Amino acid sequence: MRHLLVVAALLLPLAALAQDSRADYLRQFDSNGDGKVSEAEYVAYMSRGFERMDTNHDGVLETSELPGGRGRPITLKAFQDNLRRQFHRLDRNHDGYLNARELTAPPG
Repeated sequence: MRHLLVVAALLLPLAALAQDSRADYLRQFDSNGDGKVSEAEYVAYMSRGFERMDTNHDGVLETSELPGGRGRPITLKAFQDNLRRQFHRLDRNHDGYLNARELTAPPG
C-alpha cells in the first residue's frame, strides 16, 4: 500500500504535465517515436520523478525525501518494480505496449 501511495504521489505532477491530447501525452513517454510505449519507456519516464525527489542521489527515497516527509523509505528497484506492475495493469489488451488510451486510463 505504501508503494502505491508513493507511485500515486509521483504520478500527480506528471499528469499535470500532460498536453491537451492523449497522443501528446504518449509522445512524452515514447522515446523511440514508434507510437506506443514499451515497459522500458514507461519505467524510464516515470522514474524521473523518483530521481528528482532523491536529493542525495543514493537510490533510496528516505522519509525526508517523500511528499510530506511521511512514509517508509523505498529503493529505486522497489519503485521500478511497482511501475512494472502498474504498466501491466494499464496494458489492458496485453500486447506488451501502451497505446494512448491505455496510458491515460486510471490503473485498475
